[in-house]
Amino acid sequence: MSTIFGLDAFSPAQIAERVSEVGVAKARLPLVPLLMLGVLAGAFIGLGSLFAVIVYSDALLGFAAQRVLGGAAFSLGLFLVVVAGAELFTGNNLLAMAWADGKVRTAELLRNWLLVCAANFAGALGLAALVFLSGHAEMNGGAVGRSYMAIAAAKTSLPPLTAFVSGVLCNVLVCMAVWMSLAGRSVVDKLVAVLFPVAAFVAAGFEHSIANMYLIPLGQMLQAAAGQAVDPWGLARNLLPVIAGNIVGGSVLVALAYRLIYRRP
Repeated sequence: MSTIFGLDAFSPAQIAERVSEVGVAKARLPLVPLLMLGVLAGAFIGLGSLFAVIVYSDALLGFAAQRVLGGAAFSLGLFLVVVAGAELFTGNNLLAMAWADGKVRTAELLRNWLLVCAANFAGALGLAALVFLSGHAEMNGGAVGRSYMAIAAAKTSLPPLTAFVSGVLCNVLVCMAVWMSLAGRSVVDKLVAVLFPVAAFVAAGFEHSIANMYLIPLGQMLQAAAGQAVDPWGLARNLLPVIAGNIVGGSVLVALAYRLIYRRP
């Protein structure tokens, strides 16, 4: 009966097979759909970040409540990616499974990662510009804007090693969320699979490169508008180690680890 109504989940071994098959399809997407889906993913993660910052701006919440509720709000971004369909760089680090299986060439893997990361940046930056112009930062007596500026200042001042390790831990949880979403057969299955890992990484303060492509530029736009000094290299100084950490966390600690378990010849 559960099979008829689609309530059964795919097994871990079946998930590994699905990840490999999906990786092949993603690696061979034509250029225009790949870029458009990448732009959408950047905007989706930005929308999740926007939702989370509203929670962070409420000073009446205690620390744990603020972090956990903000993380739950942020999960909107990955939920949109998984259900509506989009190409997200951090999730696509799972393509390493198909690469290790010999189904995807190194050039195809790098093409996907580079193009999707660039398209994610365009989508996140475009949303940041629209949000800046919308007056959204004036909500809660300007507390929303102050939260963005504080987040941007904190992220751009992270030491490189801290940013790298935080990126590793972040994408372990993000890729586990994507991995578990492939176990589900319904929209509700995917929501539950995404919610807890994403809420955990946000609550813990780990670094997600695509979220930072929205949060840091918007924070810096608001800093400039308020007459504050803006660090011109802060975004790059954050993104380089965070992207490297995200790749290690998602491709090595999730995709290749599960490949050794379930798909080793």
